[in-house]
Amino acid sequence: MTTGNTIAAIATAIIPQQGSVGIVRISGSEAMKIAKTLFHAPGKQVWETHRILYGYIRHPQTGQLVDEALLLIMKTPRSYTREDIVEFHCHGGIIPIQQVLQLCIEAGARLAQPGEFTLRAFLNGRLDLTQAESIADLVGSQSPVAAQVALAGLQGKLASPIRQLRANCIDILAEIEARIDFEEDLPPLDESTIAQEVNNILVNLSQILATASRGELLRSGLKVAIIGRPNVGKSSLLNAWSRSDRAIVTNLPGTTRDVVESQLVVGGIPVQVLDTAGIRETEDQVEKMGVERSRRAAESADLVLLTIDASAGWTELDEVIYQQVKHCFLILIINKVDLVKSEFMESIFYPETIKNVVTTAVINNQGIEELEAAIINSVNLGNLQAENLDLAINQRQAAALTRAKVALEQCLNTIKNNLPLDFWTIDLRGAIYALGEVTGEDVTESVLDKIFSRFCIGK
Repeated sequence: MTTGNTIAAIATAIIPQQGSVGIVRISGSEAMKIAKTLFHAPGKQVWETHRILYGYIRHPQTGQLVDEALLLIMKTPRSYTREDIVEFHCHGGIIPIQQVLQLCIEAGARLAQPGEFTLRAFLNGRLDLTQAESIADLVGSQSPVAAQVALAGLQGKLASPIRQLRANCIDILAEIEARIDFEEDLPPLDESTIAQEVNNILVNLSQILATASRGELLRSGLKVAIIGRPNVGKSSLLNAWSRSDRAIVTNLPGTTRDVVESQLVVGGIPVQVLDTAGIRETEDQVEKMGVERSRRAAESADLVLLTIDASAGWTELDEVIYQQVKHCFLILIINKVDLVKSEFMESIFYPETIKNVVTTAVINNQGIEELEAAIINSVNLGNLQAENLDLAINQRQAAALTRAKVALEQCLNTIKNNLPLDFWTIDLRGAIYALGEVTGEDVTESVLDKIFSRFCIGK
């Protein structure tokens, strides 16, 4: 990505007839010049930093009125990119906002590349790499907890411990290199102390790495498939769970012919719930296609809710379906418990290999809270609401931290095997570089391109 010129982009999502305000953002050395070319502020309004001006956007050659707007001015270094930034706050809608953007480009700006505003903020020292990634996470967050984690990262709560670990590694490296260069002038190196310091870094690093699975769940969510034979209450379960009538419910078997989706949040985790067609042998070609899609949905899901009818017990077809999905991560839902007596419930057979069982009467909204608790327990997260959510690393950060962990473990083995000090420094430098990749002190251009290309154009 090039950063030596002035860029412009639409900074708000434009949805016809649904957005009252649209923003065009410009950043770079020519931002103020372009703003003065296009924006006319009546009266004696002052063009100073962190001012909002009222006026009109006009075509610079024809003088044609394009929009009535506000202009926000943020001069360097007190701006998001630490460059001059101006924002045209226009009326929402596709046509006005696109016309304003086109005028900015004709006046000398170029269209920003994905994530280029945030890239400039990083390159100009406004943000570190973890904070930049947290901005993308915040924009894309699918639950309040995911947004909370992203905000913690934006405040530097991930970068701070990583920087401290890197600083500790640098201190150890400096002490070792001093012994290499000035061995005769310094006391002998205390190898046990160095090994303990490296081990302490490893312990803290492992604690941060342990948040990777949580971070992945909060960002990408959990895919849950409800499967079972026809008329066991799968669609009713989806409707009760989502508090909507997403799926058609009748007493006729085979009503659901396709996969019905609903987006939920369970314990802070975004959950995509798939209600599938009842699995059975059928001659109906459309229903056959639905059954095949049900099987594929189960295969692709992170968690399968195998649903049975309590009043019918464990049937032959339930066993057939179970054999198809028993390799999946599974919770058994025994539905319609309101139709059977409690003593009959105790006699319902199901394979002993199924450890997670929830009883429901979804027609009465019974068992939904227990189901959500079982899902949280199944992914081994406990109650996310009660955890320290300051740290939740992403896949890129986890890969870099894993390399740092391996390098530090190799350093400990080097110390244990009494190898020369030069070998110690090789492993420590590897750990320092890997930790620097997380926060951006040591990062390649290709890595930056990969990270920021996933951002939206105006961010």
